[in-house]
Amino acid sequence: MTGTEHKKDLHVYLQDARDAFLWKLDGLSEYDIRRPLTPTGTNLLGLVKHVTGAEAFYFGDVFGRPVDAPELWIAGRAEPNADLWATADETRADTVAHYRRVWAHSDATIDALDLDATGLLPGGEGKELTLHRVLVHMVAETQRHAGHADVVRELIDGATGQREKGRNMAPGDAAWWAGHRARVERAAREASGG
Repeated sequence: MTGTEHKKDLHVYLQDARDAFLWKLDGLSEYDIRRPLTPTGTNLLGLVKHVTGAEAFYFGDVFGRPVDAPELWIAGRAEPNADLWATADETRADTVAHYRRVWAHSDATIDALDLDATGLLPGGEGKELTLHRVLVHMVAETQRHAGHADVVRELIDGATGQREKGRNMAPGDAAWWAGHRARVERAAREASGG
């Protein structure tokens, strides 16, 4: 397999996660895309905002190709968790458009560079990163947060799966899933001695 094919494979997986993110917002109210559904405040629009900032940081800043995006708190550029939730004046339309604009910028970086091209991680250390390493990191980062979005969306309205209409989920109606959940619960209780 050539480096070009490796790059294409990684890019496909990144795009798949991006697409999953955006359909998780479809059909939901402003409240539902913003409401915190975990003790740490995890919410759908905040996850989109976060991956927007991460792509801008890794495909932009690292390779000297900056693009305007939400600042990542973990990079020391914003208050803690500022990139993981949307303020009342940050609209869904603007957040999604911003994500699409940043990913177009990321795609241009991916297209322009070879996998062994290096950039510098901003900060005190100035660690070199290859495009290959950045692509692997961003596939993992985006897929990880898409998994968070899966759970949050299921908690909101029961929608499941990586793609619209849950085509990668086991077939079953609400009664089947309730039975499955009960079976899993029984196994958990039996395993714990209860």
